[in-house]
Amino acid sequence: MRAVLHDRVVTPLRTLRGQTFASLANPNYRRYITGQATSLVGTWMQTVAQSWLVYQLTGSPAVLGTVIAVQTLPMLVLGPYGGVVADRLDKRKLMIGLQTMMGVQALLLGVLTVTGTVRLWHVFVLAGLLGLNNCFENPARQAFVLEMVGPDDLRNAVSLNSVLASSARAVGPAVAGIVIATGGIGFCFLLNAASFVAVVVSLLRLDVSKLNPTEPASRKPGQLREGFAYVRRTPALAVPLLMMALVGCLAYEFQVVLPVVASETFGGDGSTYGFLTAAMGAGAVAGGLVVAARGRTGIKAMVWTSTAFGVVLAAAAAAPTLWAALVAMALVGAVSVAFLSQGNSTLQLAAAPHMRGRVMALWAVAFLGSTPIGGPIAGWVSEHFGGRGGLALGAVACLVAAGLGALTIRRGAVAADPAVPPTPDAEPASPEARMHDRRP
Repeated sequence: MRAVLHDRVVTPLRTLRGQTFASLANPNYRRYITGQATSLVGTWMQTVAQSWLVYQLTGSPAVLGTVIAVQTLPMLVLGPYGGVVADRLDKRKLMIGLQTMMGVQALLLGVLTVTGTVRLWHVFVLAGLLGLNNCFENPARQAFVLEMVGPDDLRNAVSLNSVLASSARAVGPAVAGIVIATGGIGFCFLLNAASFVAVVVSLLRLDVSKLNPTEPASRKPGQLREGFAYVRRTPALAVPLLMMALVGCLAYEFQVVLPVVASETFGGDGSTYGFLTAAMGAGAVAGGLVVAARGRTGIKAMVWTSTAFGVVLAAAAAAPTLWAALVAMALVGAVSVAFLSQGNSTLQLAAAPHMRGRVMALWAVAFLGSTPIGGPIAGWVSEHFGGRGGLALGAVACLVAAGLGALTIRRGAVAADPAVPPTPDAEPASPEARMHDRRP
């Protein structure tokens, strides 16, 4: 009897663990995610350090929002073309070169800060260069995941990537707080520069024979317009992108809003900001693991998650104490990573292989490229209405996005069920065929 009970408890747990970490059975993905783990911790250290550096130099949330806008403006302008480049080139080699350049950028910012010669214009210039790099690295990295793990494990891999980023969000700011307190802001940038060595080495060590690279798209005029047209005539892609553009523009401006919440709402300092960010990251880890094991894709799932996102952001805006805000930010982290994972997986599975780089570039534009618009708006709202106002703005955006998605489902413009991976791996031969190819 005891043995039967043991089997009934242990077997489902083993099955759940296998579902949660299924993509880790792939050796290439294990190498890749190990390198990313180190690099992402460094990236979050730099994110916290840069925000706090700008806030120290200026004391202005609006300027902080402007710096972040400059960093993400290249994605808004050139992001779609980055997807064209990703579709044309070997994504692994492209990532190696771009990750190396990102390490150099962090090194320069670190040297300037440590030597006490950093000025605000230095931060603006280097943030802009980092944003230019992200235009091409982000779509290549997003599309490369499918080449490593295949369609069966894609959702799991994307969710685990989100868990990794969320874990880094929890660890990175905490480490940054310690480093800032003991060694100064500049050392956060230097450590981030060193962390890029790990991700470059992991990419060099991948077993290329086990990858499933997409056939590079041939160079020809009009490929950028072709990508826009493909998304426009495919509601299963257009609706998630519109939802992400709205939510990404106004709800994910935590680099702008949380320093104000920490400093003005709760009278804290850099460590308070680090704790708020770390709480959000800890919640995102838990949420990401749930999505990895039980997550769903499709517009209907995104509608429910966007609604929940708006509710927990509203709770964070209304939190009366710092402890209540930390709990609320943990819930924000859990729901925010679920929304990102669902949207990313929905698009990758719905996009035709020869269009995937361009589709994921538009995803990056919707998520990151919208910040030049949302960053200054969130900064202005936070400056005039406080950090609570900035969080409330994000809550409204999430609820409006959920309403948009629900309306398209109700009108039958898009199916509520998760998208199914397309079978064609080459575009239709004729314009007439393309007009009739409405499959996701």
